[in-house]
Order: sequence, then C-alpha cells, then structure tokens
Amino acid sequence: MYKLQFNPFDKTPKYKQIVQSVITDIERGVLKKGDQLPSISELSVEYYLARDTVEKAYRELRERGYITSVQGKGYYIQTNDTNKLKVLLIFNKLSSYKKLIYYAFINALGDRATVDLQIHHYNARHFKDIIEKNLGKYNYYVVMPHFTQELDKANYMDVLEMIPANELVLLDKDIPDLSGNCLSVFQNFEKDIFNALETAQDLLNRYKRMVLILPSDGNYPDEIARGFRSFCIVHDKQFAVKENAMDEALEASTAYVTVEETDLAELVKKVRQSSFLLGREIGLISFNETTLKDLLGITVITTDFEHMGRTAATLLLDKQRVKVKNPFYMIRRGSL
Repeated sequence: MYKLQFNPFDKTPKYKQIVQSVITDIERGVLKKGDQLPSISELSVEYYLARDTVEKAYRELRERGYITSVQGKGYYIQTNDTNKLKVLLIFNKLSSYKKLIYYAFINALGDRATVDLQIHHYNARHFKDIIEKNLGKYNYYVVMPHFTQELDKANYMDVLEMIPANELVLLDKDIPDLSGNCLSVFQNFEKDIFNALETAQDLLNRYKRMVLILPSDGNYPDEIARGFRSFCIVHDKQFAVKENAMDEALEASTAYVTVEETDLAELVKKVRQSSFLLGREIGLISFNETTLKDLLGITVITTDFEHMGRTAATLLLDKQRVKVKNPFYMIRRGSL
C-alpha cells in the first residue's frame, strides 16, 4: 500500500497532509502516471481517518488534476506534474559569499529543479526542526554543516544520519564520520590555509611574526587556526591568534591574516595612521575575495564560491556520490 507522509500530531489539517503527500511524491517520482492509490476505505483504516477526510483530499487532488477516478476500479495518478527535482538548500547563514554559491547553484540547475532555501544559524536544534518537517518532501537536501563549536557533535550527526545518503549533499565542509556515502563539495580548511601560505613563502620571508585575527564568536572552523599554526611552526615564525584587531599595536615585520572584514578595515586604518609601509613592514592577508579588496590591493586567500555552487549542482544532476575538494588559492596583491 502507498505510504503517506502523514503526522497525526501535525497541526496541518489531515486532508491537507494527504494532498501534500501525494503531490510531493508525484514531484519526487515516487508516484508515477497510472499508479493506483489506496481506496478511501483502505486509507481510512490504515491511518485511523474519517472517510470524509480522505474523500475531501481525493476530491481536491482530482479537481487540481493530479488524480483521476475510474468507476468501480479506484483512483489513479493522472499526471507526473513535472520532472523537476525538488531541492532543499540549508545554509548556516546568509552572506555575500553564500549568495555567490546560491546563484551559481540555481543557475547550474536551470529549469531542471526547484530550490527552497532555509537557514539553520549554526543551531543544531533548528536544523533538526527543518529536517523533521521536510524529510521525504525533497529529492535532495543540500546542507552546510557548520555549527557552534561548543556543540556536541552527536547533536547534528544524528540529524544528518536521518537523511538518506543518496539524498544528502554536503557543501563547504565534509564529514568523514557519516555512515553513508553522500555527495560532498568541500574545503579542507587546515590544509587549504597551510598550502595557500606556502605559495607566498617568498613574500612572507620578510615577516618574522604572523598574527591571525579569528573571532571566537564567529563559529569559524578550528581547522583555520590549526593550519595557520602549522605554517608558522614549520617556518619558525613567531605567531599569535587574537580575537580582534581593535587593541592590536602594530609591530614592524608582522603579517596579519584576517577572517572578518571589520578587522581588515581596522588594520588598514592603523597602518595608514602609522609610519609603517603596507606590503613592506606590515603585511595583510584577508580571507575571501571581494571586488573592494581587489580595488584596495589586498592580498586574499579564498575558495572559489561560484565553482562550489556549480560543481554541486552538476554532480547532483548527474547523480554522482563523490567527494570533491573545492579550489582554494592565494591572490597576490600589494598588501603582502
């Protein structure tokens, strides 16, 4: 018997749940044209529903063209509605970089999919609510699995495990501990920052000290600091990791790496108010490329956000379940 996506405790009217379940499964390809639905009596008995409730749902589905009835035989799927995939995209936050990923993703999907966007705000409880309300309603769940650093990993791992591996796509960060084999387009933050700094070793040789400005309240991956420390240790540089640039007293022969643009702006201001030369006595490297950083001549280390969105969409359409590391590189400019 056809299995409804039905929750008796949901506040949504029961007949509406039946309607939505059938429409969603048509869109997902679970129900195809010509498939027979359970009779009104069968659904009533199976889900403890009043006959009037099922009749009302079937009547709406018939009026909307999704099903047809054959006298003496029953109810059948009338239309495939659409061959479009349904994709739920779940970001950790909204930002200019996330917008690049979003538009590259939906442009690469084109008219072959519809995409809904939700934000979990680093909150595993909110993420769980999103998944529980939408599980079974989409063909794919594309997730950025960044959560607060203090969070017990099990809190969000259990939720990710709820999603079938063939429907899960991880963006920006891979999670090797997941039991299933899902599609993943990710950054390797620790190796990426180490390797990017390595490519600029000829410029960094002039700096004896390096400082990473990494706010603890920004929910940034710990791997960023680990990659930075590893580079400094390997190359015998003095180093520090600080919360912000507000109280930083500039020292000659120091190169700064900033993650947030507010700290970058603060350091640029301090350099301009000092006698130090940017790119000679003080070095500046910023995370993530923007047009303004290009105009200001700021050296950046960055992933290719548009490439990430395009790659995820292309592999999803091809039904690939592979792990792909996204490009990460340094753009050398005058600030280093």
